[in-house]
Amino acid sequence: MDSVLARVSEATGVPADLLGGFLSVLAASAATGRLPGRADMDGLRECGALAAERGIPLRVLADACLHAAEMTAGGAFGAVRRGIAAYIDGYEEAQRAAVRREEEARRLFVDDLLQGRADAERAEHFGLRLAGAYAVSVAKPGTPLEAGDPLAGKIEQSLVARFGSHNILVAARDGLLVCAFPAGLTAASGEFTHHVRAALTTWRVGIGRPHQGPGGIVTSYREAAGAIDLGERLGLRAQVLKAADLLVFPVLLRDRDAIVDLVSTVLGPLTSARGGPEPLLETLEAVFAAQGNHTAAARRLGVSTRAITYRLERIRRLTGFSPSDPTQRFTLETAVLGARLLEWPAHPLT
Repeated sequence: MDSVLARVSEATGVPADLLGGFLSVLAASAATGRLPGRADMDGLRECGALAAERGIPLRVLADACLHAAEMTAGGAFGAVRRGIAAYIDGYEEAQRAAVRREEEARRLFVDDLLQGRADAERAEHFGLRLAGAYAVSVAKPGTPLEAGDPLAGKIEQSLVARFGSHNILVAARDGLLVCAFPAGLTAASGEFTHHVRAALTTWRVGIGRPHQGPGGIVTSYREAAGAIDLGERLGLRAQVLKAADLLVFPVLLRDRDAIVDLVSTVLGPLTSARGGPEPLLETLEAVFAAQGNHTAAARRLGVSTRAITYRLERIRRLTGFSPSDPTQRFTLETAVLGARLLEWPAHPLT
């Protein structure tokens, strides 16, 4: 048997230790006329798994088995078929296990990456070079995504095909779709948004600013997710929100007492208006969005221009502030933004 193993191994390149069990099974089957038992099959499955771990192609392994059968098995080809099936079972299970391990390692890496715990060596394994500057785009779908959602892999494959394998990481986390890319690949964010738009019916994308190093990805991720949150709280219509365009809002929120005082002082008197403050707040938002154009603001709200003029006059009388005055306009606009950030008047100012 040793000489047969040596010749088969030399002819096919498959190590002899992976074939010895198979030849024993063939010999036993030829002598008894019986098919291999469970213990024999388990042994062959283990050899199949070892072959997968050593990187031996399945086709090469199967060819070696058939070659050995020609030399030793005679008519015991039922055993040949069962033996090869066992090899393939072990081989494929080893591959599935490897995929599961890789997926779990990737999930843990993404969690660590977005919490600032990833090291450069692990990042390199997943295609990121953390020494450079990275930016992060985040997509929020109408229905939260589960970890491992196939959409993440599909979009990543498309981006990798365009930008290269050592540049892009796309993953689902906390219900969001996260895309990290080097700061120099400015087109990556637009390409990511393009695929999100094509795949999702309801969505919004936030784009963080570029930052350096492992901690930079965390910062950019938080900015991107924060941009989406701010957009929702402020009622912004844009589906793509850049953190760089919204820097004033975190500044406002850092001093909550000051913004509460501003909203209370400037807009508090609107609570005495008939119908409450909300229609007047919406009017101010529409006027500011239209750069003071009353006709455009009226069209935005679906009311007459006269209604806009009336409401603005009502605001001036109640608050003492007029949007037509540059200084007062700034105060009013800041107060309105603060009100939206504080979710007033739906929630009391505390």
